[in-house]
Amino acid sequence: MASSTAIRAPRTPKGERTRDAILAHALALATRIGVEGVTIGRLAEDLKLSKSGLFAHFRSKEALQIEMLRMAGGRMIESVVKPALAAPRGEPRLRALFERWLAWEQSPSLPGGCPFMAASFELDDRPGPVRDFVVQNLRDWIDTIAGAARIAVQEGHFRADLDCEQFAQDCQGIGLGFVHASRLMRDPQARARADRAFDALVSAARASTDRAASRAAPDRRPASPAAVVNRRDASPAPAAARGRRR
Repeated sequence: MASSTAIRAPRTPKGERTRDAILAHALALATRIGVEGVTIGRLAEDLKLSKSGLFAHFRSKEALQIEMLRMAGGRMIESVVKPALAAPRGEPRLRALFERWLAWEQSPSLPGGCPFMAASFELDDRPGPVRDFVVQNLRDWIDTIAGAARIAVQEGHFRADLDCEQFAQDCQGIGLGFVHASRLMRDPQARARADRAFDALVSAARASTDRAASRAAPDRRPASPAAVVNRRDASPAPAAARGRRR
């Protein structure tokens, strides 16, 4: 009995290039109008291709959307994860992951930002394979952060009792806040606020000796004139002056 599954001919190099160009356009489009807005009909119109030709590549709208997001995941690995893994183990690697993710989110190739962040809002209450794919990718990213935090514990950079899963969730929360502040609120301080929030998260996670050293370190910033005046006012009066006041 013959199988009901059609056997597809292997793609030619030209076919691969065409398919990649379609997916790249779809990805850029999705960051602007949402994943659900990317359809075979819309792409056919944009790219001046036939619907039947596009259907031959992807077979369904859902398959197109998943392949588009798969391309996004591959780009994120190449742009964020792999370069960060070249950083020293522990806190430096965590910082590299965070900073490279912020740069990825603001990449010119993604006009609407990180497609997984955008899709997480769009698909949160829409069950189906596309939502499942987004959820798995976000879980993988959070697991990557948690794994880097565990390595920071092993390296002695972070305290031994750190909840690394909570650290990863908090880090993800900073990323979500950055997207909200930078894209929706157009806050010019969005990046600076995200950096400060991450610094505070890392500081709280550090080993106790590191935190104690940080607290004990003298503040080398120059004191403001007002602070100098306030310290003078607060200092005890000389004995002779106290005697005159009595």
